[in-house]
Amino acid sequence: MRVHALVSDLATAERAVAGGATVVQLRLKDAATAEVVAAGEPILVACRAAGVAFVVNDDVEAALRLGADGAHLGRDDAGAERALAAELLLGLSAAGVEEALAAEAAGASYVGAGPVWATPSKPDADEPLGLEGLAAICAAVEVPVVAIGGVDASNAAECIRAGAAGVAVIRAVAELRALRAAVDGALAAA
Repeated sequence: MRVHALVSDLATAERAVAGGATVVQLRLKDAATAEVVAAGEPILVACRAAGVAFVVNDDVEAALRLGADGAHLGRDDAGAERALAAELLLGLSAAGVEEALAAEAAGASYVGAGPVWATPSKPDADEPLGLEGLAAICAAVEVPVVAIGGVDASNAAECIRAGAAGVAVIRAVAELRALRAAVDGALAAA
């Protein structure tokens, strides 16, 4: 749960695993299930070889076909019940306390909270939560919270100190070793 690396290809997934990702999440926005499965097959192999959890973003059918460890769903994505019935790890996104509580009530294994800060990776994201909003979500739910949105090596430890169990990154995969060190240090100090 510590460091989720959101990737779209095998090369990035391999860099993420080498850099210390604990979860690799395949994120192919608006791709057909067959495309997600095709892209995910070699990534799944790399994750299994490294002992890293593999999660598919937005597509429970692809997660099931691949034999993934889990699925992460946004607010408007269907399939939570199907993921739970298949005993997949289920991540649900939340941009506030009410959504986080609803995600927990729906059976989420973890809540992806964000964006914590503004992010160029998702131009249609909600207003940033800031550390106070992240801390409020962490205090409201009992499931682990993974902070996302504008997270990098310079601020990842702040997310942990606010109560998050881990962080998720897209842009910062290139600096994953430093980010992992920051997260591990903050967790050790907690």
